[in-house]
Amino acid sequence: MLFLFLPNQQQTTATKNRSLDMKKFLIAGLGNIGPAYKNTRHNIGFKILDAIAKQADLSWETVKLGDITTHKKKGRTLILLKPSTFMNLSGKAVKYWMEKENIPQENLLVVTDDLNLPFGTLRIKGKGSSGGHNGLKDIQEILGSGKYPRFRFGISDAFSKGKQIDYVLGQWSPQEESHLITQIPKSIEAIESFALAGLDNTMNSFNG
Repeated sequence: MLFLFLPNQQQTTATKNRSLDMKKFLIAGLGNIGPAYKNTRHNIGFKILDAIAKQADLSWETVKLGDITTHKKKGRTLILLKPSTFMNLSGKAVKYWMEKENIPQENLLVVTDDLNLPFGTLRIKGKGSSGGHNGLKDIQEILGSGKYPRFRFGISDAFSKGKQIDYVLGQWSPQEESHLITQIPKSIEAIESFALAGLDNTMNSFNG
């Protein structure tokens, strides 16, 4: 009887653990570390996660490959990650924390800027290409797949020829800052919706 019981017990434990994992999410906001990059367009991923932490009164902890904090929301656990690897090497941190926390790929959400979207536009997708974004490109290469959810915040392409790097690493304009006041709270709602209502419902509610 003992040998018949143990496999069933192990299967039940594995199923239970898998169920718990499905309630855990890794929200990876991309950006570059250091005060010089703090308020730049390229760091919108950090900015949105900082806003979640501030709203929920969370404290950041500096750990391996990034800063981490945990946001509990209606039975879901959102692990917020700000990689310390710099934007172009984001994949290493994302993969490490996915494996450490046993988070399935469909429960990963990468938050980043997008030059191809009008300023302030929110776009959530379940998969896709890097679109020329080096952070997304590195994640795709490290994970071996582009089939992971991503949240793109439009920063527009309002720069002259040859000025792309200056633009993405530039500070927000006063006009942009005024719009961020409304779009960052909306971004927080979208991220929490991803964990609570699922990808499809979130895309239907927030893409635009």
